[in-house]
Amino acid sequence: MAPLLNPYLTFDGNARQAMEYYKEVFGGELNLHTFGEIGGSAGEEFADKIMHAMLTTPDGFTLMGSDGPPGMKYAPGNNFAVSLSGEEEDTLRRYWEKLSDGGQVSVPMERQMWGDIFGMCTDRFGVPWLVDISTPRG
Repeated sequence: MAPLLNPYLTFDGNARQAMEYYKEVFGGELNLHTFGEIGGSAGEEFADKIMHAMLTTPDGFTLMGSDGPPGMKYAPGNNFAVSLSGEEEDTLRRYWEKLSDGGQVSVPMERQMWGDIFGMCTDRFGVPWLVDISTPRG
């Protein structure tokens, strides 16, 4: 499957309600995963908050989102990123290298607690990017 490019929205504790609303608007399949399901050190107050949501619509749209993680200040107007994801590691690493060159890396490209290789950066033009290399699940 070719890499996927889509918007990624961050919410201030109401990601579940927002993503359910977008499902009503666009239809499709919505998958929600909480901080508690994924694990890590988010704390009990974040256990039911959304760590990752993905809406795939019949028209071919993909919209992803999450609640802001602990310690991350919510800033309306700056609560989006562009997500690149897929299983093509060489291609996605090439995109990562080019996007992060001259920009600022906030999360280095490395294996994460959910099993994927993931990184976050802001490119030299101020656009935030999320790059996720999926680990095949068997």
